[in-house]
Amino acid sequence: MHEMSIVEGIRTAIEEAARANGFAKVTRLRLEIGRLAGVERAALDFAFDVVLRGSLAEGAAVQIIDLPGQAACFDCGKTVEIEHRLDICPECGGTRLLVQGGDEMRIKDLEVL
Repeated sequence: MHEMSIVEGIRTAIEEAARANGFAKVTRLRLEIGRLAGVERAALDFAFDVVLRGSLAEGAAVQIIDLPGQAACFDCGKTVEIEHRLDICPECGGTRLLVQGGDEMRIKDLEVL
């Protein structure tokens, strides 16, 4: 379950931000996660409960902003929205797609005290 290591990385980033900016508590955490990032939401929720326990983000509200998958189609030249990496182009049915977005994951912002 790589979601545990993802949340461990988030915890480390929060701790570094707290040291640099002098806050003591995170009340809300907003994440942007692309549909193509390969993150299982239920496993991520479980990981937050376990990994953030005892941290300055324990009990923080977690909001996940879902980012669409995007790909460039080599057949029709359009940028299209996709749900899965192996989707066909919804415009022309082409199969030569290059992922352009939706595989990212980042902390958008924190509400802190």
